[in-house]
Amino acid sequence: MKVLVAFYSRTGTTKKVAERIAEKLGADSDATGHGVSVEEIKDTVDRSGARGYLLAGRDSVRRKLTKLENLQFNPAEYDLAIIGTPIWAWNMSAPIRTYVSQQKNNFKKAAFFCTMGGSGGKRAFSEMEKIIELKPITTLALTTKEVVGGNFSEKVEKFLRVIREEGLSTKG
Repeated sequence: MKVLVAFYSRTGTTKKVAERIAEKLGADSDATGHGVSVEEIKDTVDRSGARGYLLAGRDSVRRKLTKLENLQFNPAEYDLAIIGTPIWAWNMSAPIRTYVSQQKNNFKKAAFFCTMGGSGGKRAFSEMEKIIELKPITTLALTTKEVVGGNFSEKVEKFLRVIREEGLSTKG
């Protein structure tokens, strides 16, 4: 199974989870001869610092799209796309909203993950599902505290177990 892990990360928290997922799946793919690719979605808008934080929240609440840097990988070439987003003001990030909106017809199967201060994951997952018109195989919501504290391995393993079981089936 060819897997694409696509994510956006403003502070590095979501990136840490994406890298762990790819690492764990990569160990599997080496044995099966299938591949795992990682696509870090890059926003052309500077969202660093306090000003960037406020801008991120505003754009997320307004459900704005943004301009992304060119992508490396086409999700249509993968059996499964695992899409990760930080939660901004109880919504998916503007870069991921843009990515899923632009690529919505290119996903065969999907799974979603998010990192958040406290809540908003369910809402983001629901919107992502609506945009791409695919029910995710599974979802994973982690708090920033869990990720920064390194207490997320068990949840990632559970997420990947479902992907391994469901993702390898022929269900659409």
